[in-house]
Amino acid sequence: MNEVILIRFNEIHLKGGNRKYFTKLLLNNIKEAVAGLSCKVEDIQNRLLIREYENADEIIEKLKGVFGVHSISKAVELDNDPKIIKNYVSRIKLEGSFKCSVNRADKTFSIKSNDFAADLGEVVLNKNKTATVDIHNPKTTINVDIRETGKTYIFTELVYAYSGLPLGENRDGLLLLSGGIDSPVAGFCMAKRGLRQDILHFDSFPYTSTQAKEKVITLARKIKHFIGAKYMYVCSMTKLQEEFHIHCNSEYAINLLRRSMIRVANAICKKYKYKTIVTGESLGQVASQTIESLTSTNAVAEYPVMRPLISFNKDEIISLAKEIGTFETSILPYEDCCTVFLPRNPIIKPKIANSVKEESKIDLQSLLNYVIENIEIITL
Repeated sequence: MNEVILIRFNEIHLKGGNRKYFTKLLLNNIKEAVAGLSCKVEDIQNRLLIREYENADEIIEKLKGVFGVHSISKAVELDNDPKIIKNYVSRIKLEGSFKCSVNRADKTFSIKSNDFAADLGEVVLNKNKTATVDIHNPKTTINVDIRETGKTYIFTELVYAYSGLPLGENRDGLLLLSGGIDSPVAGFCMAKRGLRQDILHFDSFPYTSTQAKEKVITLARKIKHFIGAKYMYVCSMTKLQEEFHIHCNSEYAINLLRRSMIRVANAICKKYKYKTIVTGESLGQVASQTIESLTSTNAVAEYPVMRPLISFNKDEIISLAKEIGTFETSILPYEDCCTVFLPRNPIIKPKIANSVKEESKIDLQSLLNYVIENIEIITL
């Protein structure tokens, strides 16, 4: 008998001929997550397994943050032998209601699932006189997973993770991370679909403080294990915003800033081979997130812009932010660049032609070149 940690996945099962590829990704991501901890990770055919470990709880906590993992259990590993399995189950002590659940992946196992579950239930009842069977709402479920590998895994607890798809091998996404609540959650949601991302942040020093920048670096480090981030690009928008403020219609200030952010993101994507841009925009939440405003920023995008929160309301976003541990940092009272030179009445339905007209009032390309040439790259 060996003590092991059993890892299950669900969506990967739907990948057909690509299942091996996704399983390999998940296996590699798990190894990355538990790097530095004493353990051995194995692929045992439709399950992953950790053995030879020292601290199971620490490992399980790491696994909960790995996308693609559906559930985790501390388990014992036995041979696929009815007598050995019954002998182990006979030593389980429990009180109250229970049921036995058998998964017979090994079809050569001599007893069918329901029959073997009944046999095991009888064994438990004989050894636990106060126990009762409840197949609908048991206090304890004894799970018996009989695998094709010749091994059976028995466990009573399941720890659920985030499921989704494992992060890809390449950092294909560029997350626009502000200091607010939304953008870290957006990065998390896209990572759950397998998109590995690095981070782009815009500041407006000295109008924004060094504390505001440090806040975003803290946010980046809080989510980096979820999204697989290695680098954070920091771009100063100060000169651009000053020119917008002096020369352009103030109602368009936020619209022009958002369009410039996308242009900078375009340049970084082109230079570092990212394939998509991720933002935390939610339809109708603020003036820059109306259909017209989003259309205006989309007009300058050279790469797909992913907006995973587009239909979320604020309560839903806050709930996720609390779950992933970013909310308390996001609400720290430090300004971001979008609050600099904030107009009294920002345009809600900007026309693209008017945005282009306002941009023509300054030497936009030279200013963008300056921003891009002075990017700070932080290793997370």
